[in-house]
Amino acid sequence: MLRASLRVLMSMALMVGGCGARPAPEEADTVRPSAHRASFSPEAPARTVGRTEGVWQAPAGLDQMRIWPGTAPDMTGWNHPPESVLVAETPEAIGGRYSEAVFDVASPTMTVFPPKGVSTRAAVIVFPGGGFRAVVLTVGGTEICDWLTAKGITCILSKYRVPGTNHYWNEDCRCAVTPDIPRALQDAQRTIRLVRSRARELKIDPDKIGVMGFSAGGYLVAQASNIFKPAYAPVDAIDAISSRPDFAVAVYPGHLCRSGDTIDPGIRVTHRTPPTFIAQAWDDSVDPVCNSLVYAKALDAAKVSTELHLFATGEHNFGLRHPDKPVGAWRTLVEQWFVGLGILPPPVEER
Repeated sequence: MLRASLRVLMSMALMVGGCGARPAPEEADTVRPSAHRASFSPEAPARTVGRTEGVWQAPAGLDQMRIWPGTAPDMTGWNHPPESVLVAETPEAIGGRYSEAVFDVASPTMTVFPPKGVSTRAAVIVFPGGGFRAVVLTVGGTEICDWLTAKGITCILSKYRVPGTNHYWNEDCRCAVTPDIPRALQDAQRTIRLVRSRARELKIDPDKIGVMGFSAGGYLVAQASNIFKPAYAPVDAIDAISSRPDFAVAVYPGHLCRSGDTIDPGIRVTHRTPPTFIAQAWDDSVDPVCNSLVYAKALDAAKVSTELHLFATGEHNFGLRHPDKPVGAWRTLVEQWFVGLGILPPPVEER
């Protein structure tokens, strides 16, 4: 039994056995193939508008900066096409009809979204999903940053290296592969350190820097929350700064649940793991809910302050696009959790 400190919200009454949909036995130590597509929407497939070679461009008025001085580390053997951007028509997108995903990222970046109105001096680094084959930058990226900045939180959008830069599904062997060099984790650690090093410039509190990730990005959240030893050789003084986030949010995380409903052995939860919020839908057909359950169980065993919310329906990749459905409540629940952590001020009526 999980202790009372780990709160499970069921959005609807539902009888469920086990950890939800699982891979077939021959895929037991993998995540399912469908978890590695750059999905834009949990509903009907998006209509592709076009794919253009070139570096993704940040929204107007924002600066996209490289996180490494010079070439990113451990790029020997990198043999992929130049970066390209896929645009798809997604009518459910917030503030527009299109969504973007970027492929073949060799030069990882971060884009700072300044807070709107009164700053809370907190920052959240957002890791979008994409199965480590792409970085889906709209539903789990720019839309998330627009929400956070409206709450006075500085948002940093991570465009980490892909493909094959972390645990991923390989179509050639029809198997899951863990690369020898975790380039996406390297980028996540470096981004946290870089943001903390620039706390004064960004006008944020260096002790109020959190991470939020979606799908594959949720796996990066779990890794960054537990792996503090640098995954790369230091390149400058910034790499002496801590990469431990102060709080963490994992939304429909993947890649965590392995054979026998056990957690990825590379994730070793300890008392140093930051307070964590997890949200997922029971009917997620891309990343089974086992991913959230095994991580929550490990967090609970280590006595890490944890909040877990499981919704009866919502499928995968819901983001902020369904505010009228029960799964849309995760946004409000995160905001309430932020208040408890001192990241957001309490509502006016509670002051």
